[in-house]
Amino acid sequence: MRMTSRTIRTRRSPERDGTTPHSRTATRAAAAVAAGALALSLSACGGSDDGSSSGSTPDSDETASNVTLPKLDGTSLEVAAVWSGTEQANFKKVLQEFEKRTGAKVTFVPAQDPIINFIGSKVAGGQPPDIAMLPQPGAIKQAVDKGWAKPLGSEALKELGENYSQGWQDIGKVGGKQYGVYYKAANKSLIWYNNQVFENAGAKEPETWPELLDTAQTVFDSGVTPFSVGGSEGWTLTDWFENVYLSQAGPEKYDQLAKHEIKWTDPSVKDALTTLAQVWGKPDWIAGEANGALQTDFPASVTQVFTGGDQPKAAMVAAGDFAQVNIPKSMKVGTDAKVFPFPAVGDNGPVVSGGDAAVILEDSKGAQALATWLASPDAATIQAKLGGYLSPNKNVPNSAYPNPVQQKIAKALIDAGDDFRFDMSDQAPQAFGGTPGKGEWKILQDFLKNPEDVAGTQAKLEAEAAAAYGN
Repeated sequence: MRMTSRTIRTRRSPERDGTTPHSRTATRAAAAVAAGALALSLSACGGSDDGSSSGSTPDSDETASNVTLPKLDGTSLEVAAVWSGTEQANFKKVLQEFEKRTGAKVTFVPAQDPIINFIGSKVAGGQPPDIAMLPQPGAIKQAVDKGWAKPLGSEALKELGENYSQGWQDIGKVGGKQYGVYYKAANKSLIWYNNQVFENAGAKEPETWPELLDTAQTVFDSGVTPFSVGGSEGWTLTDWFENVYLSQAGPEKYDQLAKHEIKWTDPSVKDALTTLAQVWGKPDWIAGEANGALQTDFPASVTQVFTGGDQPKAAMVAAGDFAQVNIPKSMKVGTDAKVFPFPAVGDNGPVVSGGDAAVILEDSKGAQALATWLASPDAATIQAKLGGYLSPNKNVPNSAYPNPVQQKIAKALIDAGDDFRFDMSDQAPQAFGGTPGKGEWKILQDFLKNPEDVAGTQAKLEAEAAAAYGN
């Protein structure tokens, strides 16, 4: 579930992803995201932010109709994505509504990670899906460079123009042409926690890194392991690194490292790894210690924080807003399961985000219509109501999100406008930043096992980055 996905940005700093030029106005974004979404002292949250309510359900006939779609009886389409479990099931409901409106038949094709390799094998076999949900700007560019991706047509462009900020449109462009519809976004600068454990321990939500270490010690002293880490999926570890690095080194260094304009042997990387080691270097602070964490996938890393009564396997997990789909229904979000912003390591707290874009691989009337549908508020509203989902579509009613926590996260994303950037590993070439068992993912997994080897880790990161970036 990567989304994977992946960057929005520090509260109050300049910004932007390395794939498209952007003005350095991130100062406001940071503030909006941090102050809004991340005023997540959830016990204080009330109803929806705009005071409106939505009586319709995702499967009801009351689903809004704000987009014009053609009749596609007899048309068959395939959509490929790496999503599984609840996330996949919820997305299928969005596809079912498209089928209902158009008469088309849409099949979801489960893809392996990295999806760009999966797509390559399908193209080579002459059977590419009509649309692929790509989780990295770099993957979109690679699909364009290989001649796989097809530009969006006028109807999809119209929906994008009406529903998305310019920044979200720009990250789906390659060479000035629009190829991607960012259907899904993520705020990845959050730490979810078991409120009962915190209450029993007398722990409080931290705002700074030193306070996080104090909170972890307090929880540990109460008899509960502080952190759950889904280390079997390397992207969870890059998220830890990126939050620390963005806050500690600042946005300018972040942008430079994302483009490999500075080396991974830079002192700023040493500082971030050394800071990470303050948590990863304490085996008793991680559920199952390093070896156990490396056998824990992302869904399990969330679930084990919210099962086991007042003695779960861990008290906290650093995870994006999408973690909600893995929180047991017996635990009420905002009451039993709470969240706080990833603490500030430097002057400003980090806000890292990412997303998944729909990219057309087989151009047709049906594929263009499906891309248009995914760019509409109607489609996103269906999945928003189901939870565990965040849309960059500014015309999705805030009241569609099912709880106050999600409403605040969503509002902050929209309020940030163009002031955001993508997650660093998603900006990197796939070989370095997005391949299981290789590159940054594997090196950080090794670092989790041996967090004393800062210099060696830096050297490996730089060697792999230089090879992948070609500089």
